[in-house]
Amino acid sequence: MKKTYYLFNPGRISRKDNTLKFVPVDENGTEGTAKYIPVEGVSDLFCFGSLDANSALYNFLGKAGIAVHFFDYYEHYTGSFSPKEYLLAGKMQIEQTKHHIDKKKRMVVARKFVSGAAFNMTKNLRYYINRDKDLSLPLQDIERYALLIDGAVAVDELMGIEGNIRQTYYSAFDEIIQQDFMMENRSKRPPKNEINALISFGNMLCYTLCLSQLYHTQLNPTISFLHEPGYRRYSLALDLAEIFKPLLVDRIIFRVLNKKEIQAKDFDHHLNSFLLKESGRKTFVRIWEERINETFKHPVLKRNVSYKHLVKLECYKLSKHLLGMEEYKPFKARW
Repeated sequence: MKKTYYLFNPGRISRKDNTLKFVPVDENGTEGTAKYIPVEGVSDLFCFGSLDANSALYNFLGKAGIAVHFFDYYEHYTGSFSPKEYLLAGKMQIEQTKHHIDKKKRMVVARKFVSGAAFNMTKNLRYYINRDKDLSLPLQDIERYALLIDGAVAVDELMGIEGNIRQTYYSAFDEIIQQDFMMENRSKRPPKNEINALISFGNMLCYTLCLSQLYHTQLNPTISFLHEPGYRRYSLALDLAEIFKPLLVDRIIFRVLNKKEIQAKDFDHHLNSFLLKESGRKTFVRIWEERINETFKHPVLKRNVSYKHLVKLECYKLSKHLLGMEEYKPFKARW
């Protein structure tokens, strides 16, 4: 089974036969012990440190179907090297474009993303309500906002509803999280506290996961429905991530803070910004990998699937909708 590899340290990567050779380099330029990774076992690479590589290496990665995702010092996603888009199909491109251009068709899909995200947020709140957390008011507010989704006639209006839902949802974090961390307001660039830093880091992983799974379908990741194309390069990945952030990112945040797997010492504080230290990133990534590879019995397929594969299944469902084969219904958690 292919795995995702996370490169936290700067270094040099090269090809050695059918193996990837990674040599970490510290801030003084001193080389560490080389690590060898069989290329057959790699699905993609996440690079959080500077990476020294040549075009021959990327040609090799491209032929092997391995994507490389890059992040800057502040853990912001900056771009990807993606292999040739061998699955793109003309008919799908045309239908996807038609659904974006046609206002009514676009709104049908965009509403699905928001309704799926809202449902999964309420699922998280209900979980903690059943554990004696006082979250009835934010739950009621989200359900009230969700009633407005089907009546939205423009994407801007829908995005406003989505923003109100998510703001209300985030207001419940301080009740859910037991440690001495405060969510306060959502802040992104830069994250102004520890919880915001975790949200930004986790959302970035979710976005990149969706992008990776889109690559294995006929969908074009640059043609989206809820988010405007051009706002970010792969805006369809942003659309899909809305559904999965409550299930994958937020549940991990609640776990790592409530179980004290990540603590205050795992953050760097610079002026008004917070970033995860390497220790915190490694802990989050380890649990993230456990989560996305965890399997459950799919209610429709009646077989076990992983959360990672679930994202790909969501892409397939969207593809069928665009081709007029089957109405798209977003994944809604039952647990």
